[in-house]
Amino acid sequence: MYNYDTLSEALNDLTKRGYTLDFNLKSVQKKFNSKSFNVVEVYRFEGMSSTDDESVLYVIETKDGMKGTLVDAYGTYADSVSLQMIQKLKFNK
Repeated sequence: MYNYDTLSEALNDLTKRGYTLDFNLKSVQKKFNSKSFNVVEVYRFEGMSSTDDESVLYVIETKDGMKGTLVDAYGTYADSVSLQMIQKLKFNK
């Protein structure tokens, strides 16, 4: 695991490390179920000015070799995610 001070620092470094796919984008044509990928790293970031400005960064590798990231809010702005996906996104070292 790496240590990052900001979300943008983490995303820049992960891009250099080959995690170029943005799983947040609707333009990703392929659908992934919880069995088709692994979460290999997780980072949490808290906003400097507000505790409502919090996010979590998932570093993902798919079974077919795709590498990318998923950024999601947590706390007040968290999206509703299926129970199956929540279980998959829990990171175990």
